[in-house]
Amino acid sequence: MKKLLTLLLLFSPSVALADINHSIQNVVSVSTLGASSTSNRIGTTFSASGTNVTPTAGDTANAIGTLDLTDSAITNGVPTIDNTTTYAVTTAGDAWSVSESFIQGDSIPTSFLATTVTNGAVPALPIFGDTTTFAGGDIGTTAMTMDSGGAMTVNLSATGPGVTAQMSNTIKLEID
Repeated sequence: MKKLLTLLLLFSPSVALADINHSIQNVVSVSTLGASSTSNRIGTTFSASGTNVTPTAGDTANAIGTLDLTDSAITNGVPTIDNTTTYAVTTAGDAWSVSESFIQGDSIPTSFLATTVTNGAVPALPIFGDTTTFAGGDIGTTAMTMDSGGAMTVNLSATGPGVTAQMSNTIKLEID
């Protein structure tokens, strides 16, 4: 009977309370931002305002010149002004003012679809009326070390803008 009891105890499931978690993690990374450029074409606008003046456009009184949007007047996507506007003082001797504004829109470049990439860069970007450009980072010379004791050393030289170096060391031991 003792032998049977011993065998039952030996092969019966038992609860073990020996949870052990172990984790070692070392992370070293260097990154840089790439160059980018965003351009948006601006449209052609014309405006005029004034006080105590009468505008005349061509032969039409009380009118200002307009943008000619017919196909024949648009060159590379930019319309022309249809009539020159002249101004005459309405009441002589009274104060008067005139303000005109003309912004010529961006034309459609002929080589826009033929942009090439050379050594990871675009040598000639189209520049329009609204352009934002970011210079890419230069990784330069980077030396990063981490010893077994967790001591970290970062040496960055001749790096450019947008360079980020990160190091982390995690040692974790849990026993329940």
